Amino acid sequence: MSARILAVTTGRILRQLRHDRRTVALLVVVPTVLLTLVYFMYVDQPAPPGQPSLFDRVALVMLGFFPFIIMFLVTSIAMLRERTTGTLERLLTTPLGKLDLLFGYGIAFGLAGAVQATIASAAAYWLFGLNTAGSVWLVVMIAAVNAVLAVALGLLCSAFARTEFQAVQFMPVVVLPQLLLCGLFVPRGEMAGWLQVVSDAFPLSYAVEALQEVGVHAEPTGTMWRDVAIVAGSAVVALVLAAATLRRRNG
Repeated sequence: MSARILAVTTGRILRQLRHDRRTVALLVVVPTVLLTLVYFMYVDQPAPPGQPSLFDRVALVMLGFFPFIIMFLVTSIAMLRERTTGTLERLLTTPLGKLDLLFGYGIAFGLAGAVQATIASAAAYWLFGLNTAGSVWLVVMIAAVNAVLAVALGLLCSAFARTEFQAVQFMPVVVLPQLLLCGLFVPRGEMAGWLQVVSDAFPLSYAVEALQEVGVHAEPTGTMWRDVAIVAGSAVVALVLAAATLRRRNG
């Protein structure tokens, strides 16, 4: 990769994203609207003495999950459009390499995910009263890393789609199993043995665990940093695999 080409590519993607008002609205407005729904769903639910409220537990995980699902959807469709419109074909006739392009996407959408996470976290903490033992900035950092992971997975899956509808079809395959087995609904330690094995293979499980560590510990823990490293490493692996499978045109 070239640092200069990577920077130029990242800037181009950010400019395209800025001019797409619908995508900007999806990134900025939708998470806050969904958090509002979560708040009113759980605000009156009782919690055991000494335990965090249901809203605190669910909203904390949602702050990491929103960037994951939205960035996966946006990225997979964006890359598919690059291919179907011939933009990718033209770009790859320049000194731009596949890794420059894909890591540019990862950085650009990762920054967008950080902005999204910051706005959603501000709403959760200061509008809805979310309480965590750890810092809000740790939550934003984990959510941003999770957004990069979603971008990487979206780029990887887009290589196997020929239409936008096919790209969307990867969501129930890639996203929903990770949501179900990440520990939000049932603690991972209480799942059947084979489900625990599957859950351990999903990077979203470690993002959720990292957020839960922030929820109960005032200072960053070794488990949290380990989980963040696993999520970041999974993103890098997915980006490299995406570069290996990237095709210029749909066949």
